[in-house]
Amino acid sequence: MIAAVIVGIAALGALAAVFATVAGRNRRPTDDIASFRRQIDALSPEARRQTSDRMKPSEHGANGDDGDDDH
Repeated sequence: MIAAVIVGIAALGALAAVFATVAGRNRRPTDDIASFRRQIDALSPEARRQTSDRMKPSEHGANGDDGDDDH
């Protein structure tokens, strides 16, 4: 009787291991951009401000000055 219980538990464990392996292989690779957006959205507005400020185009070239000092 005890041997049957042990065999049953071992069979359930093996079945769970197979299921976990198959489920892991069927997972789609994460979309890097979507993952990045989810992470940014999880941040507070103050924390997002630094990132969004860095991503905005620089205003250095807006006045026609390209940094070249040749006159």
